[in-house]
Amino acid sequence: MMGDEKMEEVKNKPSKMKELMSWVWPILIAIIVAVGVRQFLFAPVTVKGESMENTYHDNDRVIISKLSKIERFDVVVFESPVEDDHYIKRVIGLPGDHVEVKNDELFINGKKYDEPYESDHVKDYKADGLNFTEDFKMEDVTGEKVVPEDSYFVLGDNRQNSSDGRDYGFIKKSAISGVVAFKFFPWN
Repeated sequence: MMGDEKMEEVKNKPSKMKELMSWVWPILIAIIVAVGVRQFLFAPVTVKGESMENTYHDNDRVIISKLSKIERFDVVVFESPVEDDHYIKRVIGLPGDHVEVKNDELFINGKKYDEPYESDHVKDYKADGLNFTEDFKMEDVTGEKVVPEDSYFVLGDNRQNSSDGRDYGFIKKSAISGVVAFKFFPWN
């Protein structure tokens, strides 16, 4: 009888191994897919600070797309040029653009652009007789008259409380981690 039990145990060993492997392979594949998606397609990011209010607030969580083409007014996440951190800002100037703000109005290559994401801020400051965005010409800030090739000019939406292109100049395309696709937390 003892021999029969050992024989049965030996017979069952390959089937237990087979069952274990039937669980291990899908888990390994799922991990590889998740790492690949995060590395090359999408990644979660936590917003830090107030520079993008009222669009995004401190501790909002967003998903960035690493494959999206960068267009004017996209919100991007990039490696900070002044500290070991990542910033989130809005792309205002594309390569070859000249950017200027006069009396709270944005001009790109001489054409006036509306900034609906700024309307609440500007309205509050105008009511007090102030400009929300200090007047500037890009060359006053960066020394360049146009955005260089493979670079972007970025500004925070909360211009009174934002360290952005007015302070550190242009952002290289290679420093950009991705374009914000959507906010997933909080859900309001």
